[in-house]
Amino acid sequence: MSNSIILRPLYESDITEHADLLYSSFNNWYWKHGWGKDYFGCQPQETSIFYDIYNDLSPGYSIAAFDKNTNRMMGSCFYHPREHHVSLGIMSVHPNYGGQGVGRQLVNYILDYTRDNDYKSCRLVSSAINMDSFSLYNRAGFIPRVTYHDMVITVPETGLGDVNVTGEDRVREATLDDITAMGELEMEISGIKREIDYRYAIENPRNVLHATVYENDQQGLDGFMISVKHPALNMLGPCVARNENIAIALIRKEIERFRGSWVLFSIPMDKRKMVEQMYAWKAINVETHLKEVWGEFPGFNGISMPSFLPETG
Repeated sequence: MSNSIILRPLYESDITEHADLLYSSFNNWYWKHGWGKDYFGCQPQETSIFYDIYNDLSPGYSIAAFDKNTNRMMGSCFYHPREHHVSLGIMSVHPNYGGQGVGRQLVNYILDYTRDNDYKSCRLVSSAINMDSFSLYNRAGFIPRVTYHDMVITVPETGLGDVNVTGEDRVREATLDDITAMGELEMEISGIKREIDYRYAIENPRNVLHATVYENDQQGLDGFMISVKHPALNMLGPCVARNENIAIALIRKEIERFRGSWVLFSIPMDKRKMVEQMYAWKAINVETHLKEVWGEFPGFNGISMPSFLPETG
């Protein structure tokens, strides 16, 4: 089958077909596995926000598989070279082409790029309930390092109400002057930095992202939170914080952005204070995800909450 697959980057002319691929592949898989509703509850073409943001951040860093005979898109994936690592973005294979080695070719392409450019690691977040994707990444050499609760809170029109969290008064809007400190903090906690992502979230050219920081007594940063609000995805993260209290304060502040709607976030399972606080705010579990790493992983020296848009590190 590999001889009938053409690999190339996604182009602007592919946006419509790529959005349909995302919508069809995710909704089809979750329907077949008892999800009971659409994974993407938006209109199919609204999933083009993934192409828009990924391509804004890393222009041209995508790889797609096309059927050589029909020129139909079989699958696609984004990847994001950063200062110290490569992040593997949203992966999708059209239901009509499952089991034909499409995903394997896409992952191999990205790992070849990682090795050829002397990066020490490639990182991703994948579903723990999708054994097809788990097997794909594990066979390629990715190792699960952290397990996350995917949780959803339905936020009332009035917000969370009189819920006071220690330290939330230290949370403020992020500015471009914070970018260097955000990078230094993430390097200390997660072993990576991605300053282009912070800048993009703060400048927010597509009016869907938002960024806050937690400032300490010495006017340094102890945490930051980015979130996305769009018909295709409402999600908190990425978030980096020195401890659970700081992460909770950032979550508390950012949740207010989603009044009258819902918001998804991924909480490290071993951070019980965070987990219990989310339950107290009536969060429900919807899935489980894994932080997976190919190559070096120093571990986290604090809290790291992943996201899917922009893709996590």
